[in-house]
Amino acid sequence: MPRPMTIAEKILASHAGLPEVHPGQLVECDLDVVLANDITAPIAIRVFRDLEAERVFDPTAIALVPDHYAPNKDIKSAEQTKIMRDFAHEQGITHYWEQGRAGIEHALLPEQGVVVPGDLVIGADSHTCTYGALGAFSTGVGSTDVGVAMVTGRGWFKVPETIRVELEGELAEGVSGKDVILTLIGMIGVDGALYQALEFGGPGLRALSMDDRLSIANMAIEAGGKAGIFEVDERTLAYVEGRAERAWTVVSPDADAAYVRTLTLDLGEIVPTVAWPHLPSETRPAEQSHDVVIDQVVIGSCTNGRISDLRAAAQVLRGRKVADTVRCIVIPATQAVWRQCVDEGLMDVFVEAGCAVSTPTCGPCLGGYMGVLAAGERCVSTTNRNFVGRMGDPTSEVYLASPATAAASAVRGSICTPADLAPLA
Repeated sequence: MPRPMTIAEKILASHAGLPEVHPGQLVECDLDVVLANDITAPIAIRVFRDLEAERVFDPTAIALVPDHYAPNKDIKSAEQTKIMRDFAHEQGITHYWEQGRAGIEHALLPEQGVVVPGDLVIGADSHTCTYGALGAFSTGVGSTDVGVAMVTGRGWFKVPETIRVELEGELAEGVSGKDVILTLIGMIGVDGALYQALEFGGPGLRALSMDDRLSIANMAIEAGGKAGIFEVDERTLAYVEGRAERAWTVVSPDADAAYVRTLTLDLGEIVPTVAWPHLPSETRPAEQSHDVVIDQVVIGSCTNGRISDLRAAAQVLRGRKVADTVRCIVIPATQAVWRQCVDEGLMDVFVEAGCAVSTPTCGPCLGGYMGVLAAGERCVSTTNRNFVGRMGDPTSEVYLASPATAAASAVRGSICTPADLAPLA
């Protein structure tokens, strides 16, 4: 009789062909999806060549996405994407998206149905943990691991311990999944789940949209998590049905599974939250941040560039103007989201408010382009990291917040929430 297991343990056991696994055990597993982007893929491709491989293990199981410096910002980034593009065409990679059809990888793959519940996914990007929102075990690895995986279709793992996060209640109006994960990281710290899986479940799960869950899972790594995994429910299945490319497996934790720790989050007690520089754990309620005058706002990224995020921002910006002292940059996460913004009239709202709207790209999140900060500048951003120099000059500052808080801050010129703005006439 196999030992009771968590979701993470069950997925790793099934992909290793074992009846059970336990924390700390080293296992070699078959992989469902192997991911890389324009920064990390060229290194993985070099490893692939060094192994003298001729063909990838499965051209349908590899995803290559040009998103970090694409559309190309300079000659070097053009060379990087060309290496990936040529390899994709050479190998017949089915999940390669050229500009005009692409998007930010961690928004694109769920949207396109590439990842499904029960999958085991690795990606040469730390925010690969996003796909845990779908009930998959997904984690970031090095480019060398991806290069080997492109040849073998396998990867090795140390089975992580699991922290259970029991969700209760419902979110108040104006509070989102971004506020949830910032609150959690503030509670446990940036190393509070170091090499552990965060497993989310409980009665409060039904109150979270899929976009909320994707945002929460995306930032599991900011607490040190190896993965952030949500239990699959009716909302998950409604999202997956009609878009999934493959059959899926619903993996649920055993009732008596062993957790290293159990945390309870009452969603009704969570308020709009801001992470101050220079760690995602430096959180405080947005209402305690009103004196922070800002120069820039970025609304987008793999954390908060989905349609519900942009709807929330547009709701705040409609009929208002971005402060004269602020640059507000809006970046839809995928082409589909960009098109939906057009269809719903959100683009008009953004432009009339005085925002600059970009094609999908990671761009400013990593200080790449489309919003790099000068010395001493402050930015409210819906991205996932606010480390020293993350978005530009080492003396600049990044404050992490939800799309609604970011949009309101753009209007006021200092950090605030929509409730702090004067009512529209």
